[in-house]
Amino acid sequence: MSGKQRGLPKNKKLRHDTHFVDEITADSSEAIGRLIEIGQIRPNPEQPRKSFGDLSEMVESVKEKGILEPILVRFSEAEENYEIIAGERRFQAASLAGLRKVPCIEVDVDNRGMLEISLVENLQRKDLNAFEESAAILRLSEQFRYTHEEIARKLGKSRTIITETLSLNRIPEDVQDRCRQADIMSKSMLLQIVRQDSHEAMHHLVDKITGEGMTREEARRFNKADGSGKPRVRRFSYNYKPEDRPFRFNMTFDKKDVEKEEVILALKEVLENLVRELEIERFEAGAEQETDRKRSTRTPRAESRGNAELT
Repeated sequence: MSGKQRGLPKNKKLRHDTHFVDEITADSSEAIGRLIEIGQIRPNPEQPRKSFGDLSEMVESVKEKGILEPILVRFSEAEENYEIIAGERRFQAASLAGLRKVPCIEVDVDNRGMLEISLVENLQRKDLNAFEESAAILRLSEQFRYTHEEIARKLGKSRTIITETLSLNRIPEDVQDRCRQADIMSKSMLLQIVRQDSHEAMHHLVDKITGEGMTREEARRFNKADGSGKPRVRRFSYNYKPEDRPFRFNMTFDKKDVEKEEVILALKEVLENLVRELEIERFEAGAEQETDRKRSTRTPRAESRGNAELT
């Protein structure tokens, strides 16, 4: 037991996935393969995956064969350790399996490069759920200014698939939570939900899917017409969720196509209304304070007059 090699088996060489890591490391003469102490490695704070699922099978495989595909890392001088760029499930499994060292490929990239590699690598592995995938593609689009065509080319998918996947970000967070709880994670079914014309309609369709066991075809027919048989009116929805902020903003228009200028004007109108409401609240609060102040100044005088009459 004491002489057993942990980590990469002796009869295995460091290898990496030709679909992505080869492309990254081929551009850098600084890419180095090595065994690194597991205690010197820390998770990626920008990991797009929210849940790692059941790792039991992977843990057993790691115990028997070690880590056959190295983890992509970069060295952090500030923390004096290594940050995972790609391969977090393997790292978690190695930790649970009790490995002391894991095979890694070290590359020299900045924060932007680290995030981009992590997002693309996770997306290429096709094991993110539909919401994680849509959020990761949205970050590629917004943070790196990639067009839908560029993202499609990087991931080897059609532009239509990228556009459809991005549309899932329009599903409000509370509806997403219901879908996760009900295990409604099929992209085709989620696309029917996001095509509903309002927040309430999305909840209604989730109710029908969970309560009636609605199939994808039934959901598609439900999406085409309302109870009267009339075609549904498609509505444009604008969603905004900033990084590292505890809020999300959603605005829905009563028509299908909306220009950016219209969104800006609507946002200005919302802001102006909020400012007016705040000014009214402050004015009313100030008036109440002034009334309370006058009452407090009258009270001692009234008491003094009462005392004088008694004497």
